[in-house]
Amino acid sequence: MPEHDAIERILKNCPTIAVVGLSSKRFRASYGVSHYMQAAGYRIIPVNPKETEVLGEKCYATLEDVPEKIDLVNIFRRSELVPPIVDSAIALGAKAVWMQEGVEDESSAAKARAAGLDVVMDRCLLKEHARLMRRFQ
Repeated sequence: MPEHDAIERILKNCPTIAVVGLSSKRFRASYGVSHYMQAAGYRIIPVNPKETEVLGEKCYATLEDVPEKIDLVNIFRRSELVPPIVDSAIALGAKAVWMQEGVEDESSAAKARAAGLDVVMDRCLLKEHARLMRRFQ
């Protein structure tokens, strides 16, 4: 199944994750998922113009403001807000785009795949990481 292959590639080859829409509010899914991934050894870069720091990391207003290489763009925004985020991910040379549960945009996904990025839609990064880790134990 191609999406399962993409999930495995992303988790193995994308140590630096820019999280668009990451909130400092601990009850938010973006916080819980990012905290988990950070604890699992991934570098989390918060992207949210309303925050200054999340999970001990400087927060950036846009993907373009991030001064380092981004491997994965993890999107916690409504589906209709996805297209410009995917455009930025492509322009910045990210390896992959992940749209969290409830987030889908087929045309943006097709555009990202055409540019050579792996794409996962409507899935939780934390759940997929936990599932994969169980397989390797």
